[in-house]
Amino acid sequence: MTKADIVEKIAENCGITKRESIDMVESVFSILKSTLEDGEDIKISGFGKFEVKKKHARKGRNPQTGEAITIDARSVLTFKPSTLLKSAVNGG
Repeated sequence: MTKADIVEKIAENCGITKRESIDMVESVFSILKSTLEDGEDIKISGFGKFEVKKKHARKGRNPQTGEAITIDARSVLTFKPSTLLKSAVNGG
């Protein structure tokens, strides 16, 4: 499913215009993105939790040359589905 599909479904289900639906979807995604950029977690009841985790710098090795390298610190986005979502996906 693409963003366009989501927009179309919202317009159908809510009885609003496609333009209003586009604005709504863009607004929601913008809020989610800015919240995650700030390093905050997002928990959506019945859906799951988006979490920003910090990874420290560490030593690694280039598999082709065997040369030791340093892997920079970074942030990683993870998603943990709720038990309701897991059971819905698994037909429960």
